Amino acid sequence: MTDTATAAPAPHADLNPLSDADFRRTVRDWIAANYPPELRNPPKRLHAAEAMPWYHRLSAQGWLAPGWPREHGGMGLSPAKLLIMMEEMERHGCARLPDSGLTMVGPLLIAHGSEQQRAYHLPRILSGEIIWCQGYSEPNAGSDLAALRTSAVRDGEEWVLNGQKIWTTLGTDANWIFVLARTDPEAAKQKGISFFLVPMDTPGLTVRPIVNIDRHDEFAEVFFDNVRIPADAIVGAVNAGWTIAKNLLGFERLFLGSPKQAEGALDHLERLAAHLGCKEDCAALVNGLRMELEDHKSFYATFADQVRRGETLGPDVSMLKINQTALYQKITDRIMELAGELGTLAGALPDDPALYPGSVFLQARPSSIYGGSSEIQRNIVAKQVLGLGR
Repeated sequence: MTDTATAAPAPHADLNPLSDADFRRTVRDWIAANYPPELRNPPKRLHAAEAMPWYHRLSAQGWLAPGWPREHGGMGLSPAKLLIMMEEMERHGCARLPDSGLTMVGPLLIAHGSEQQRAYHLPRILSGEIIWCQGYSEPNAGSDLAALRTSAVRDGEEWVLNGQKIWTTLGTDANWIFVLARTDPEAAKQKGISFFLVPMDTPGLTVRPIVNIDRHDEFAEVFFDNVRIPADAIVGAVNAGWTIAKNLLGFERLFLGSPKQAEGALDHLERLAAHLGCKEDCAALVNGLRMELEDHKSFYATFADQVRRGETLGPDVSMLKINQTALYQKITDRIMELAGELGTLAGALPDDPALYPGSVFLQARPSSIYGGSSEIQRNIVAKQVLGLGR
């Protein structure tokens, strides 16, 4: 190991000159030394207040926005190093941050925002002053997002928003929301949509928490009742919102197709088997699932290599999410079969706080819905990859 790799990196240092191997060691060592141990592998998505100690630690190091250009406060990492950082965060069990501003709004403003929008929002995302949530899905426009009906009507120097968004992750924590709204009801559904930035305390905007099947309130529904925002709250051109939003979806599907969830579930299955004293009896089951997981890791690597080469992900990345969620749910099905009546408990087992089979099972249920349901993803593959139905 080189001296560069073993030395703790200075805050905001440029790590791109490191080899990928040295960069991985540097990231791994720094995370191990700085990540709050009590937050490793949390059983549920953390609320913003719970995640902020880690958020601020990354911000102070200059590691909060690894994919942003350095001139905007990011690390300016190459695609290869960006994937390494993501993999090391997952390997260590780092909790997901309230990251919509980091992974979606920030890159979007860097690419499409005005100078004023970038100057105002980017520093406040990095400081944690602004926490974002996503205003995409609606009660009748989830996976078919282009069917959305929330409207934005120009009235002088303002836009007036009316409608409803649902399944808004961390909507009760955020103080800003980015919204897709229909600005031309006569246009084809993908062509009449615009992208807006809206403070959550704007009059007429109401947030109601949604408690999910696992008794967690990470979701919310957001209502817009004559919500007035300034004309410059729009990002990019009027009716260009769909193109802007679509650019964000490829990497999201790579992220959602990561082996992390299935790998974590398989680890849970192995530990549960050991806890119940049936590890040897479950060996064939575990080994079979591990071979499926290794197949998926290889599948994931083909798309990760595209990103490393700087290539744009195509519609075939939908296959990755389909495969990952199917395997994730399959493993958690086996967890519930093994747990038996223990799977009915809410939360952790009484004699092992690191095992919570019922929660793991429930957390896997919506994975085939969020980020685009498996049915919609299969339609994308059929039409855009296989050329069917044309």
